[in-house]
Amino acid sequence: MNFAPQAVASPRQLLNIAVRHPMRWLIPAVVTVAVTGVYALVRHAPWEASQALVVRNDAANNQETPGKFAQPDEMKTVQETILELVRSRSVLAAALTEVGPPPRGQGGLAAWPGEEDIADLREAVKLTPPKGAEFGKTEVFYLKVRDRDRSRAVALASAIAGQLEASFQKLRDAKAASMVSELEKTLELAAKDLRESTARLSDMERQVGSDLAELRILHDTTSGESALRRTVTEIRNELRQVRAAGKSSEELLNLVKLAQAEPDRLVAMPNTLFESQPALRRLKDGLVDAQLAASQLLGRMSAEHPLVKAAQESQRQIARQVHAELINAIRAVEVDLRINADRALLLEQQLAAATGRLDKLAALRAPYANQTAETKKWRELMERAQQRLADARAGEATAKATSLIARIDTPETGTRPVGPGRALLLFLGLAGGLVIGLGVLVLSIDSGELAPSAVAPSLMPAIPTRTVRSNDFPGANLTPSGRDGSLSGALKLLATAQGRHN
Repeated sequence: MNFAPQAVASPRQLLNIAVRHPMRWLIPAVVTVAVTGVYALVRHAPWEASQALVVRNDAANNQETPGKFAQPDEMKTVQETILELVRSRSVLAAALTEVGPPPRGQGGLAAWPGEEDIADLREAVKLTPPKGAEFGKTEVFYLKVRDRDRSRAVALASAIAGQLEASFQKLRDAKAASMVSELEKTLELAAKDLRESTARLSDMERQVGSDLAELRILHDTTSGESALRRTVTEIRNELRQVRAAGKSSEELLNLVKLAQAEPDRLVAMPNTLFESQPALRRLKDGLVDAQLAASQLLGRMSAEHPLVKAAQESQRQIARQVHAELINAIRAVEVDLRINADRALLLEQQLAAATGRLDKLAALRAPYANQTAETKKWRELMERAQQRLADARAGEATAKATSLIARIDTPETGTRPVGPGRALLLFLGLAGGLVIGLGVLVLSIDSGELAPSAVAPSLMPAIPTRTVRSNDFPGANLTPSGRDGSLSGALKLLATAQGRHN
C-alpha cells in the first residue's frame, strides 16, 4: 500500500504564506489585542486589606505559663477554629450588614446581604500565616479581604475582625456553659455516691463501736502495737503469773499438810511459806530454840531433872502452837488458791473477750478497708469535679469579659491594587494575539501551498526552459509528458536542469 507523503512547512515557507495571506493572522491578532485592551480599560483591580491578628491561650487553665500554649497542637486547633469562624455565614453576614452594600448596589437594600454576596465575600476572605511561617506554628496570622474599593476593603477587614472576636467569644461562652452544665451533673453524681459510701462507712463504724480506734489503727498500720493488743499481752502475762502462783500455793498446801502430820518436817519447809506466815516463822524458830535448849540440858542433866522436864514441856507447848498455826496456814493457803483460781478465771474471761474483739476487728478489716478506699475515691472524684467546675466557671466568666484574639495595628492595603496592571495586560494581549494568529495561519495552510510551484516566482531562480528528452536523464522513468510521476522525480529534474543551465 502506497501512502502519499505529508508536506511539512519550513519557516521560510510560513513567512512566504504570511506575506501572501496577511489577513489570515492579522485578524485574529487584532481581535485578541482589542479584546485585551477593552478588558484592561474596563477592569477594576481589587484592593487587598490585611489585618494582623494574634491569638493567646486561656490564662485560667494554664498556671505555669499563663496565656501561652503548652503544645503546638493546641494553637493549631484554635487557629483552625478561627479559620472556620471567619468563613462562617454569621460572621460574614454581620460584617456585610455593618459595612453596608457597595455604592453601585443601593437599589437592593431590602435583600442585603444576599446569599450570593456572602458567597462572594467568602471567596475574598482568607487567613494566612506570616511570610516564612507555617499556619498553626505561630501566634500571629493575617486576615486578608479583597474588594474593588480600597476603603471598603479596609472596612470589611475591620468589620470581619470585630465580628470574629465577638463570634469567638460566643463560642467560648457556649463551650464554657456546656462544660459547666456537664461538670455540675458530674459533681452532683459524685456527691451522691460519696454520701451513699459515707453512710455505709458510718454504719460499719457504728457496728464496731468502742473498737473503732483499734480498727482504724489496724487499717492504717498492719504492723505495730495497739492498746487492745497491749491489753491482750498484759492479760496473758498476768494469767501466766496467776497460774504459776496457784501451782506454788498447791505445793505449799501439800507441804503444810505434811508438816501438820509430821511437825519435825517444819524445819525443812521453804521460805515461801514462812514469808506468807510470819507467825509460823517465829514458832519454828522458837521450836528450834526449845529443842536446842532441851538437848543441852539432857547433855548435863538427867531426864527427871525439873529443868529438863520444863524444857521438854516448853518444847511440847511450842509444838502444839505450831500445829494450831499450821491449821491457820492451811486455811490461808487454801484461800490463796481460791483467789488465784478466781483470778485466773477472770483473766481467762477477759482474754477471751479481748481475743474475740481482735478476731471481730480482723474480720472487719478487709471490708472496712474497701469501704474506706471507696469513700476516699469518691471524695477525690468530687474534689476534682469541684476544681474542674471552678475552672469552667472562671472560663465562662472570662469568655464574656475578655477576648483571646487581639488586633495588631489597623488594616493596611498597600499603595497599589493586587493583580497585573494595564500595560502588562496589553503586552500579554499582544503576545497572545500573535500566537493565536500564527496558530490560525498554520491551521489554514493547504498541502498544495507547500509544492514548489506554489513558491513565489520572485523568490525562485531563473531557469531557462527547454524540452526535456529521455536521453538527457538516463535511467529516469519519465511519463509521456516528459516528467517523473512523483514529487521527488520532479525535484530531481529541476535540480538537473539548473545544473546544466549553470
